[in-house]
Amino acid sequence: MFTGSETTATVLIILVALGVMGWGFNRARTYGKLGILAWLQSVVLTAPWLVFFGLVTAGVYLNFVGILFLLVASAGLYIYLGKLLRDAGQDAVLQERAKQLLNNEAPPSDTPQQPDEPKVATIENSTPPNNGTNPAIEVVPIPADDLKLLQGIFSIDTFFATETIPYQEGVIFKGNMRGTDPEEVYSRLASSVEERLGDRYRLFLVESPEGRPVVIVLPSSNDPQPATVPQKILAVVLVVATIATSLEAAGLLLNFDFFKNPERFSEVLPFALGIWTVFAAHELGHWWQAIRHKVKLGLPFFIPSWQIGSFGAITRFESLIPHRAALFDISFAGPAAGGIVSLLMLIVGFILSHQGSTFQIPVQFFQGSILVGSLARVFLGSALQGNLVDVHPLTIIGWLGLVVTALNVMPAGQLDGGRVVQAIYGRKTARRTTIATLIVLGIVALVNPANPIVLYWAIVILFLQRGLERPTLNEITELNDTRAILGLLVLFLMVATLIPLTPALAVRLGIGG
Repeated sequence: MFTGSETTATVLIILVALGVMGWGFNRARTYGKLGILAWLQSVVLTAPWLVFFGLVTAGVYLNFVGILFLLVASAGLYIYLGKLLRDAGQDAVLQERAKQLLNNEAPPSDTPQQPDEPKVATIENSTPPNNGTNPAIEVVPIPADDLKLLQGIFSIDTFFATETIPYQEGVIFKGNMRGTDPEEVYSRLASSVEERLGDRYRLFLVESPEGRPVVIVLPSSNDPQPATVPQKILAVVLVVATIATSLEAAGLLLNFDFFKNPERFSEVLPFALGIWTVFAAHELGHWWQAIRHKVKLGLPFFIPSWQIGSFGAITRFESLIPHRAALFDISFAGPAAGGIVSLLMLIVGFILSHQGSTFQIPVQFFQGSILVGSLARVFLGSALQGNLVDVHPLTIIGWLGLVVTALNVMPAGQLDGGRVVQAIYGRKTARRTTIATLIVLGIVALVNPANPIVLYWAIVILFLQRGLERPTLNEITELNDTRAILGLLVLFLMVATLIPLTPALAVRLGIGG
């Protein structure tokens, strides 16, 4: 049966999710059919989680077939709604174009300036000239010659600029995007900037707060900068510290303090190598996709942990990201590679486990994760009925790797999971999921104060990783359905790894007495 604290935490999480969905529906109604369809897509992605945890709260456990059915049904509905959304969006674009054509054919008014005539944000000169007039002076933080060249990149078939607004060290161009393919529009505009001004400026195609495409041009001096010498030294120090904590964590698994018994180095080395293999796979996954998309990554800043060796690494982008697909691929590849390696280690460890294996661990160990407990039930069977279970060391290493991977997939800030959410759903949703993740971690830390890892990780996110990743160069082009489904899957596996089995459910599965 559920304890009072477990029931309270689960009910709170479900109520928060339902509240967010209701708030989203109220917002979506103002956007008509397009808004409702977009809201339904978010509901379809959230529904499997709510159904799963609602059933778990009621003491009903879905097997892998049931979970797979939920995921497949959700994916199918998501793809179908995506098609409807694209069709509705195309209809809206056609209607808008028809309206513009009708407006263009209307008789000209007496006003000399047409509605679409470009204009520049101005400010009155505080010192009138000698002739007594007071003309407006353009206030743009880039040279006038460069501004003139930038204004020349726009055309009637790409982006028709109607207003120029100073922004930081660059400028914002508001207007109407006339092209149907944002990727093509961006490519043509960016190529024009490079032809006219070389490498001095960067062009961003993003959404305004009103949801309309705008073009932002900033000097290339605002690009992400390479790591400084002190930062590189810090990265090396953190690697050394992570090696030390990994050895100590391996020693704790073997029931001794490595720093007090360094002569037992040969015993802890295999465990430490297993943990480092997971970290290496994770980072190589990031680098593989970064090279593919021609994005520069900085040195990883590892976060040491006495309990599990390390919480993973903070990886900085040292160049601008071309589009949201690149952000997703780079962010997803790391946990995907580390997670696959960890899962293989866990399964191989289960297969190699037998009576008399190296480790004897309490059966409650397998109640700490829905995913690990379910897999243990499949591979170990009746061995889980006793108080102690003999397992191969790879089982422990794989479990630690899954935990580290799951922590980094949490949808918050600049964690891999936060970047995945930002790539799929945009910055507004990523900001909300960051807040929701911190709230959930706070609730869990209060409910289970005996586990310091949760509180420690919440502090790490709050102080180091809560900020979102900077916008990509092309923020308008959305991801395809395949990436959205992969994002949903990795978030689901994160939850399944970190959420424990309740005692009653564990007994029903045959885990423990």
